[in-house]
Amino acid sequence: MKRLMKMNPRDTVAVALRPVASGEVLSFEGLSLTAAQDIPQGHKIALTSFAEGDVITKYGYPIGHAVEAIRAGDWIHTHNIKTNLSGEEEYEYLPDLHPVTYPKRGLTFQGYRRANGKVGIRNDLFIIPTVGCVNGIAEQMLQEFKAEHPDPGGFDNFTVLKHPYGCSQLGDDHRMTRSILLDAVNHPNAGGVLVFGLGCENNIVSEFRSMLGGYDESRVKFLVAQEVGNEVEAGLALLEELYEAAKNDVREPVPLSELNIGLKCGGSDGFSGITANPLLGAFSDFIISQGGTSVLTEVPEMFGAEKMLMARAENREVFEDIVSLINNFKQYFLSYGEPVYENPSPGNKAGGISTLEDKSLGCTQKAGSSPVVDVLDYGVKLRRKGLSLLQAPGNDLVAASALAASDCQLVLFTTGRGTPFGSFVPTVKVATNNDLFAKKGHWMDFNAGPLLERPMAEVLEEFIAYIIGVASGQKTRNEQNEVRELAIFKTGVTL
Repeated sequence: MKRLMKMNPRDTVAVALRPVASGEVLSFEGLSLTAAQDIPQGHKIALTSFAEGDVITKYGYPIGHAVEAIRAGDWIHTHNIKTNLSGEEEYEYLPDLHPVTYPKRGLTFQGYRRANGKVGIRNDLFIIPTVGCVNGIAEQMLQEFKAEHPDPGGFDNFTVLKHPYGCSQLGDDHRMTRSILLDAVNHPNAGGVLVFGLGCENNIVSEFRSMLGGYDESRVKFLVAQEVGNEVEAGLALLEELYEAAKNDVREPVPLSELNIGLKCGGSDGFSGITANPLLGAFSDFIISQGGTSVLTEVPEMFGAEKMLMARAENREVFEDIVSLINNFKQYFLSYGEPVYENPSPGNKAGGISTLEDKSLGCTQKAGSSPVVDVLDYGVKLRRKGLSLLQAPGNDLVAASALAASDCQLVLFTTGRGTPFGSFVPTVKVATNNDLFAKKGHWMDFNAGPLLERPMAEVLEEFIAYIIGVASGQKTRNEQNEVRELAIFKTGVTL
């Protein structure tokens, strides 16, 4: 294995691909570097000397500036580098589109065609509480139903989409809760849905039902606990109707153009921008080349890399939408008196990420090189094929839930630290390094670590085959572990 890697010819730092000991002499691109300190795996080493204030470059772009004199061979991290970002910026539309495209290959997966024309990769049974008060009863109901039906019949998974909201909310919070739950009812992976309310909540079932628009009455049922005697018995009867409606559903060949892929990262490390995120970027370009769709979110982790995304806007209107997306989220931070640019978590820093630019430039690798064709507000479903940006925070559960709600049938999630969570759609965990994949194989689905030694084209082909398998019914680790969750964004007061 190579000892160091530079991400772009313009870079003034390299990444240590294994731990480097103080005093170790490294030969790299004609340089002879003596490590001045121990440098952990995934962290940065200076390729040149810097004076205080000098800009430091990685991925071909600035990731901050030196806060003290730095010598070639020094470890560069949070003790000697600081972000260049501060406040709001002025943006100019400067298109710079260089998409990587792949030949159309006519590949298919085995999916479920819905009556409304959408395609699911799962036939899942959802119980969707309109309010958190009934979460426990919904879970009791589902466990009794599963006991009566050890064979899932036509369903792939049984899930209660538990959440703490639906009441004591006002304004945007009430709207966002309702929007995400409506999105879940209408999700293409849902083969049957029981909407379950209490009866006195703000998110009242009758109003919720009227907002659904047209829906398949054989696949969506409603229950209000306060309106029946025994709500568990009434719920079991409705679940039985859904079970009967779905038991003969079968998969059929569907072109890859029907796939909507969510792109997410969490617990990033110094390898995220080298292995797993570029792999997702290559896959995003591939699926778009086949006529499909990918979605990038985590707006705070676009800060510092937003100009790259703006330069890829399909037209000026999309550019203006990206500007609004970025500035509105900055205002959200500032309205609470919080710093905009202090994003990297302790886990990120331990893994080698030093500044928000460092994190964001690695994070946006997941979006490949395709043009941005649309910008979606939180809770809005996909409108166009190609690459869209979605308004949501960086929080893993909230962002992954937002991707799922937008009609992504699965979420691709890269991580260098590891996490067991899963959204209510299949959540493919892609390890950035071999050690994590070996240690947490019961959490992880795919290993991008071999990209340190193997060509992208080879690993991408393996990943394409794996994703087609998942889309055709192969269960992800979060599904196998029965970890399927929903988290909803909240900004305001609780009554």
